[in-house]
Amino acid sequence: MHSFRNLPLGYIEHLQIDLQKNKKLAFRVNAISAVIMLAMLAVGHFLMVPVWTLLFDAPAPADTTVPLNFVKPLVMLGGVMVYIVLHELTHAAAMKCFGARKIRFGFTGLYAYAGSTTDFFDRRAYVTVALAPMIFWGIVFSVLMYTLPQNWFWVVYFWQVANVSGSAGDMYVSILTAKMPLGVVAKDTGVAVTFYCPAE
Repeated sequence: MHSFRNLPLGYIEHLQIDLQKNKKLAFRVNAISAVIMLAMLAVGHFLMVPVWTLLFDAPAPADTTVPLNFVKPLVMLGGVMVYIVLHELTHAAAMKCFGARKIRFGFTGLYAYAGSTTDFFDRRAYVTVALAPMIFWGIVFSVLMYTLPQNWFWVVYFWQVANVSGSAGDMYVSILTAKMPLGVVAKDTGVAVTFYCPAE
């Protein structure tokens, strides 16, 4: 168990991250997410499978003998909506694995979240909680990309793009946490993350 109900004695607040209040940081994280998304889309199109296979079951859109297929785009978009829910459920499952008592879910208007107002996590546990969705679903989507027919590549690959780019905030707090002292603990309410360290 790597979570606990009460803040250890002698700990004081070290840093708080709240993307709703810190607009500059929110812009930076969203910019990183956009760069990741564009880079992955470019890699997928130029090095893997041309993007027009999403609508055409053919190597090039110029092949007009193949009709448009709107099923795959609909599945792709529907899958992204489902993934958003699964992403937060995976955070919650990881928190539970580390002993969290109570988890709350919500939506701020900008993003969905899962968090706990009652539990603190040590450094290793919190990094694992933060990265769990990206790693778990990254593996699942990678397996699907290489097992499904090639003309479904872009459906699953777009889910992977959403997975990695949508985890930009999780990656940011993970890197930040990893650079903090070994004794750091984190409380993630879903809306804000507060880090505590032993007082000097």
